[in-house]
Amino acid sequence: MTKPLVGIIMGSTSDWETMRHAADMLEALGVAHETRVVSAHRTPQRLYDYATSAADRGLKVIVAGAGGAAHLPGMAASMTHLPVLGVPIESKALKGMDSLLSIAQMPGGIPVGTLAIGKPGAINAGLLAAAILATSDEALARRLKDWRAAQTDGVADTPE
Repeated sequence: MTKPLVGIIMGSTSDWETMRHAADMLEALGVAHETRVVSAHRTPQRLYDYATSAADRGLKVIVAGAGGAAHLPGMAASMTHLPVLGVPIESKALKGMDSLLSIAQMPGGIPVGTLAIGKPGAINAGLLAAAILATSDEALARRLKDWRAAQTDGVADTPE
């Protein structure tokens, strides 16, 4: 079994409906990853243990999905030097704007790459994680280029 290079974490099991799209994208590109439920509020020790051990365990990127107050991506970023990509989960109350603003408004010095709300953000987080890894993996770079070429080829020339 290949060691995971990307960690996908989320605040609750209900976030999997969104975050599975990041996992699907990584699978399509052949990138080993792991998935965990790690709540910044309900399981802070689990978050601490996960984030502080991530690099030593061989992870290169963390994709963190969170809704509402959305502290997970920022808290993870504060505990690791690895790139953290934040996916705002669409919330019922504010349609994910609360999540987006919570993730995007990190203080200077603790960066979190913030993606779009919901499924598009999760898909792009998977692609961005792969692109980060592809800077030092020529085979992955080729798979990513091929995926993008197939996406381009799939666009019709005419509307009918």
